[in-house]
Amino acid sequence: MSASLGLYRLQLVDSRLDEIRARLDEIRQILENDVELRRAKKRVTETEATLKLARHSQDQAEAEVNKQKVKIEQSEANLYSGNVKNPKELQDLQNEVAALKRHLATLEDRQLEAMLEEETAEQANQASLDKLEQVKARLAEQNQTLTTEQADLNKELERFEAERQAALAPLDPGLLTVYDELRQQKRGLAVTTVAEGACSACGTTLTPALNQNARSTSQIYNCSTCGRILFSN
Repeated sequence: MSASLGLYRLQLVDSRLDEIRARLDEIRQILENDVELRRAKKRVTETEATLKLARHSQDQAEAEVNKQKVKIEQSEANLYSGNVKNPKELQDLQNEVAALKRHLATLEDRQLEAMLEEETAEQANQASLDKLEQVKARLAEQNQTLTTEQADLNKELERFEAERQAALAPLDPGLLTVYDELRQQKRGLAVTTVAEGACSACGTTLTPALNQNARSTSQIYNCSTCGRILFSN
């Protein structure tokens, strides 16, 4: 087996290993990323606090209305009891009842506003709860799919790591050193093919001599532009 062929086979294995490891890292980050879930939970907490405050305001408004109604009932009972004979005192009572009723109207308006605010808060809270459930369901489905893919990739990783060991066996240690250095320098791609007389990695057209040399079974040749090892069938 030629040196360039052996390195090319190793490159194919390493390229796939790079892809697998990159995807596994991506999956890990996705599975660990709970930003969306935390955001949905935070929204539920916020709407629950708003709803609690709205309910408290509604309870207060209702209590004030009921309290005002009691005052009106007491004043009217006093007015119509017949116990008050003095005209001025009767007039004062009538004015008091009228004032109490006017204030009751104001309190009832406030109560209506509080009821509407409570209703809005309830709707917002329910919407946030629904959203949280949707996020949980979607993430559960997503994570199940990713976990299955992760398991499959780990099996493939083991297989390719074994293939890499087999590909390493016949290669000269000196060539491996050159290959590893190029891998570090060239973003993982140390060996490239020749296609239609050009380097597949950078597109440089090879000289006829270099094109012929790339077919050598005893030596390795590098692209004069990008420096990668050339392999030609």
